[in-house]
This record gives sequence, structure tokens and C-alpha cells, in this order.
Amino acid sequence: MSTPDATAHAVRYTTQTAEPPHRVHIVTGFHWDDQQAYLFDIDGTLLRSRDRIHYDSFFESVREVMGHDLDLSGVTLHGNTDPGILRDAFLQTTVEDSHWRVALEEVLERMRTTVAARRDRMELVRMPAIEETLRHLAARGAKLGVATGNLEAIGWVKIETVGLRHWFEFGGFSDDYVERADMIAHAAEKARAIAGPNATVCVVGDTEFDITAARANGLPTIAVATGNQSFEQLMQRKPEVCATSLQALLHATTGAQK
Repeated sequence: MSTPDATAHAVRYTTQTAEPPHRVHIVTGFHWDDQQAYLFDIDGTLLRSRDRIHYDSFFESVREVMGHDLDLSGVTLHGNTDPGILRDAFLQTTVEDSHWRVALEEVLERMRTTVAARRDRMELVRMPAIEETLRHLAARGAKLGVATGNLEAIGWVKIETVGLRHWFEFGGFSDDYVERADMIAHAAEKARAIAGPNATVCVVGDTEFDITAARANGLPTIAVATGNQSFEQLMQRKPEVCATSLQALLHATTGAQK
């Protein structure tokens, strides 16, 4: 998930236009736009939230279901899963393990309904050249899906709100997975059910956790520094591709072909 951006916005979504200098690194021999299926992260990769709706749903849902105030200080948010965030928060408290585990599904369901009820108030920003990148990959015959730490109902709401739903045939979500690597494994299975059992599947994300989860499943990664981690930080994890943005990556490819 992404933490809220305090900048106010008058429309439900727009496209982020401010861009750092283009930087792209591609491992020799890896063809980033020649994979048969792609798993796109949502927050920080496809879009950024400028509201607190998803973020606040954690606090409200725990309070309503369990009567506890949730503390997310010290909890990794970016690159985590929604159930993983709650688990990590509870593990650093004195709440009995059995108490929060039995309430977890009810908390998650309350999060789903809370976000759905406020979807018209979401303020989302598309990352640069997202539509162009998806069009480029689809034109080359790739199957496009999402693989995100969001709960399914919340993830699709965000994608629908920014007008990208028509690009994606399938999705992998965190409803049944605390660990990101397990969610990626499930999403890869869905990708190969569509693209073929031996299809090449590539993960696209903005955090080191996307890279490590992809690697745990033997998948390559396109890492983009459009979230909270820099190009340099992502490069330390040695992804097959690292770029300041998908716009930079697309320009490095299509620009060179002109």
C-alpha cells in the first residue's frame, strides 16, 4: 500500500508529470518488453494516492472490530501486504496472538467495505506513461495482470478509478497471503493459466520487496523508482531492469527505434 500524500487535488485522478532525469539500466540480454506476461504492482508503480482512504481504513477497521487503537509506527508499509501490515502491527503490541488472528478476516472485510463506500472521494495520480507502457506491451502480445499487497476489492477500485481496468486480464492480491512472495507465486500461476504453462512472467514494482518476492519465485523484475525508494536503492537489489520511471524505460526503447 502507499501512505497518503498531503497535496490536495481537485480531480479524482491525474497523471504525474514532474520527472527526474531519465536513468535506465537493463541487464545485457534481457528484453524487458518481450516477456509473455507482466505482473504490475499498484501503489507507487501504476499510481499514487493523494488521499487517506486506504490508509485510514486500517485504523478505523481495527477500532470498530476489536476496540483497539492501531499503531503503525515502525511497521513497513511500502511493499508489504494489507494482512502483513496488520500482522506486523499486532506483533509489536501486547494483544494476544489468538485475539487478533481470529478477528483478522473481519477487520479485512471492514477495510474492503470502508474503502468501497468512499471510492468517489479517492484522489489518485497515474504515474508517467503508464497507459503508453501498457499499450506498448499489449501490442506485443503480452498478457497484463496486477500483483499487489492490496486486498482485491481495494486494488480494483484504485485501478478502476484511474481508468486502467480494461488493460488487466487478471490479478494477484493479498486477501489470502500475508507474505508478498506467496502472493506473487499465486499471481504467476494465474498468468501462466492464461499465457501458457511455460510463459515468461515479469514483475513490475517500485520496492525492494517486489524484487525479492519475484526472485523467490524465479521471476525477473522491472524496478521503477516512482515510489519511496531511489534508483540507487533499487539497483542494490540487482533487478533485471531498473529505471527512474516507466516513462524513462519506454523512451529508452521506443526512442531508440525512431
